Amino acid sequence: MSAAPATPFAPSWPFTDPHLQSVLASSSLRRWSTRRRYPDLISVAQPVLLNCGDDVRLLGFHSPQVKLPESRGLVVLIHGWEGCADSSYLLATGGRLLDAGFDVFRLQLRDHGDTHHLNEELFHSCRLPEVLGAMDDIARRFPTRPLLVGGFSLGGNFALRVGLHGPSRGLPLAGVVAVCPPINPKHSMEAIEKAPFVYERYFIRKWTRSLRRKQALFPQRYSFDSWLHKPTLRSLTDQLVSEYTEYEHMDRYLDGYSVEGDRLSKMSVPTTILAAHDDPVVPIADFHELQLSDSTEVELTAHGGHCGYLLGPSMRSWAEERFLQQVERYTGADQASRG
Repeated sequence: MSAAPATPFAPSWPFTDPHLQSVLASSSLRRWSTRRRYPDLISVAQPVLLNCGDDVRLLGFHSPQVKLPESRGLVVLIHGWEGCADSSYLLATGGRLLDAGFDVFRLQLRDHGDTHHLNEELFHSCRLPEVLGAMDDIARRFPTRPLLVGGFSLGGNFALRVGLHGPSRGLPLAGVVAVCPPINPKHSMEAIEKAPFVYERYFIRKWTRSLRRKQALFPQRYSFDSWLHKPTLRSLTDQLVSEYTEYEHMDRYLDGYSVEGDRLSKMSVPTTILAAHDDPVVPIADFHELQLSDSTEVELTAHGGHCGYLLGPSMRSWAEERFLQQVERYTGADQASRG
């Protein structure tokens, strides 16, 4: 089902521009502003090396709240592709949650941030089992409840899949919030290819840097030099899939982490999906075609770009508040059901 936000996102010019929103969302300017607003998120954070099963290790950062006598819950946040635990949007949302009395765990995906050395195998977007394993380990180590998961962009896609598959393995999730998640990855790749060149260049620059780091750490396993001669997003994905995954074709790989159509129809965890009509990376048509259970809401805004929702030069994001509102809603419902 769909729902309209209680307070609509209505930015003033020039923040109605989707590309300005998208570029500033993960900019160093926003990161600097966020660190000034929420210094406690970093200062109290403790690194945690997670055991995800099958000898996979992922790094995360746990920040316990210190403002209330007792935490209101634990929220696990997952960054987007080629982002990290210190991505601006993750720091902003995590800082706002911490300030409101929630513990925050920023989970870092394989080969993101400075973690390429932890696992020899390469990251790809179908590695849901290790993210579920990470969530299991987080739940064991940190008994704060209610437990929720949220993410941005690809992290939002992972969060949705965790919400879909986590309960069957005993993960006690009270809610899921996904901001601008790719629904049909094939459509998102096509959207990036059609968008202004800065988008594909941004992802190619960060991905090639990651691959070079992986090659330097495991030279006996990887040689990407031939991949990196005038690469495109499509060519790199095709080579990754054919040489280092079990998928026979790129389309099968992209379908492997799709949540399109009725794939979320069995979601039992209360869920909010937030998306913008002007997102240059995730086509809005994909959200209209979702077949959802009554536990899931989709909030579509006219503006916001990709994971932006910035209100103005202050770099504050409307999504921070909306994310918090939904977390408070789901934790309140969870606690009421327990009472």
